[in-house]
Amino acid sequence: MLFNSYVFIFLFLPLALAGYYILNYLKKYKIAGVFLTSMSLWFYGYFNKSYLFIICVSIIANYLLSVLMDRGGVLAGKRIRKTILILGIFFNIAVIFYFKYFNFFIENINNIFERTFELKNIALPLGISFFTFQQVSYIVDSYRGETKNYTFGEYALFVSYFPQLVAGPIVLHNEVIPQFRNNKKRFFIPMNFSKGIYIFSVGLFKKVIIADTFGVAVTYGFGTIPALSSLEALLVSFSYTFQLYFDFSGYCDMASGIGYMFNIILPQNFNSPYKATSITDFWGRWHMSLTRFLRTYIYIPLGGNRKGKARTYINIMAVYLVSGIWHGANWTFILWGVLHGFFNCLDRFFKSQWGKLGKVTQWFITFMLVDMLWVLFRAEDIPSAKLFIKEMCSLSSFTINGDLYNCFNLVELSYLEEKIPFLNYLASHITGLNLWLFIFGSFFVVLNTRNSKEKEFKPTVLNSLAVVIFLVWSVVSFSGISTFLYFDF
Repeated sequence: MLFNSYVFIFLFLPLALAGYYILNYLKKYKIAGVFLTSMSLWFYGYFNKSYLFIICVSIIANYLLSVLMDRGGVLAGKRIRKTILILGIFFNIAVIFYFKYFNFFIENINNIFERTFELKNIALPLGISFFTFQQVSYIVDSYRGETKNYTFGEYALFVSYFPQLVAGPIVLHNEVIPQFRNNKKRFFIPMNFSKGIYIFSVGLFKKVIIADTFGVAVTYGFGTIPALSSLEALLVSFSYTFQLYFDFSGYCDMASGIGYMFNIILPQNFNSPYKATSITDFWGRWHMSLTRFLRTYIYIPLGGNRKGKARTYINIMAVYLVSGIWHGANWTFILWGVLHGFFNCLDRFFKSQWGKLGKVTQWFITFMLVDMLWVLFRAEDIPSAKLFIKEMCSLSSFTINGDLYNCFNLVELSYLEEKIPFLNYLASHITGLNLWLFIFGSFFVVLNTRNSKEKEFKPTVLNSLAVVIFLVWSVVSFSGISTFLYFDF
């Protein structure tokens, strides 16, 4: 199920909220937890019922492994617990490998050894990388003795809780289960609810109106790479950079907003990443929960920066290689991860020299580097990415096709341009006004506005008006519903 859909906004969310708060009001706390878990599973299996079997088996298996580790520690000590941990990690990696990478592996075997092994028709379950990583963190913490004897019901809700289930954040057990146990959070809190609606409406607007509009230009541009001029390629690359930003930022806001409606505070996952002044800074702001997972469960266990410079750089490259593989079964993702690791190593190696550059220079280099690497992230294959970047950097032509302008011609904006004299004047004198409004407006927003976690919310008339405008405008635009980009990862 999608946040940006009629069924979610007008049926699922009201039903989930009403049922959860009514059951808690009646002090049926365990039933309320079971109800919310059931609603989360309905949310997950809405498009494909077979997904339910996969996630339920995963939840049951990982919970049993954690219980066995606890008993193994009592009966036989660390060796059995470590064996169970290794089996648990292997099980989770095997699940991801089969659904996400099996065909990719077979394709490469066929290409390298000129074989004809048949590919399987495997449907990739939504968000499998998210809930699998979340459970890997849990069994590792169980091995370390950091879990708190949670019940199966609490664990199932921790994994399946629908706001963060399919696109993050990758939460830790000690961040959400204690909140579900907190009796003060079981009852309706007007301030949290109003803040949640506000943040949700902002995120919905980011996704439906901004990200999806950029998405039209991205689809056009990456579908006609050989025909793009240098300026068009640059604008399309910016469009994808902003599409990703507003799509993922929008999802994070919606997940956080829904969390507030249930009085559950989710960890921050997005912190104005295009304000970053280095690649390292970028990864401290983009998909923060994934960065935390990679640091806590891969980088530090490998030795982190404790075993010398050479080992540190190897560990960094290993982390970003995993990040690239995690994002998808394509050599473009793997190369994207490797290059981010390489530039992180350069950032560390030339830290003193980099610090001598001005902030504007640091930002410009970082942004353009991130933008170019996003091209690789979006392209169908590496040759397509190379061709796109070649077109962008050749400076051979600065013409713009009318089809690219048309990608930004929203009906709402055209109506405003007809009714407002100033906008009508601009539209008649500036070719492709809407494109430039989106591009330069997005630059302004990502560089000058605060994210939802930084803003102090107050239920004012202005905020109420913003909620109405964002919700109504977004809902009437649902005819062009699209999934979130991170649903594919």
